[in-house]
Amino acid sequence: MSWQKYVFLLLILCFSPFSSAEEPDTYLRNKGLVDISTLDSTICVQLIYATSDNFMGKAVYSGITRAWLHPDAAKKLVAAQQLLKKEQPGLTLVVYDAARPMSVQRKMWALVRGTDKVNYVSNPANGGGLHNYGMAVDVTILDEAGVALPMGTPFDFFGEEAHTNNEEALLNAGKIDRTAYDNRRLLRRIMKQAGFRIIPYEWWHFNACSRAEARQSYSVLD
Repeated sequence: MSWQKYVFLLLILCFSPFSSAEEPDTYLRNKGLVDISTLDSTICVQLIYATSDNFMGKAVYSGITRAWLHPDAAKKLVAAQQLLKKEQPGLTLVVYDAARPMSVQRKMWALVRGTDKVNYVSNPANGGGLHNYGMAVDVTILDEAGVALPMGTPFDFFGEEAHTNNEEALLNAGKIDRTAYDNRRLLRRIMKQAGFRIIPYEWWHFNACSRAEARQSYSVLD
């Protein structure tokens, strides 16, 4: 190896946010985020983007093995789990995605840029989204057997059937059934009671604050 290549590789290792000296989980912990399982071990975690079973068909998380959130968002998620357990003891929340560093956001953007999925991934050039502050979470509900309740669409389904702003019309048109409709209302009710906000296009996505509040009060994850 030439000395130029050696220096180049050394610079990458030194200045990468996920250097060999600091693994992604360690990086997120050092940024002040919390592993939600340490606050409530009954919340299930299935990080979809750590596998290839997602809309990109590729694992984009390497070394992120836990669901991390800013403490303010994590407390709200624990509150939502407690509300759900109080109402339906046999059910539990499952987290599909939580904090997402901008390095991962750029990787996701590169994979969808120029495709019909581009509108479903926040452009990192515009500051990304609430996941990049540890202030958003993607969740659904599991039954006693660990099976996700029917919600009318799978996670990361990009079509009107996943929208939250026209569910009555979707129900009346037969695009979602009554069971899915009621399950969405349950999920949304407990998440809103815990302090989360919904978005129009994804029934599984919840924000712990507005984007303006995130930019003013929280730090973006590198």
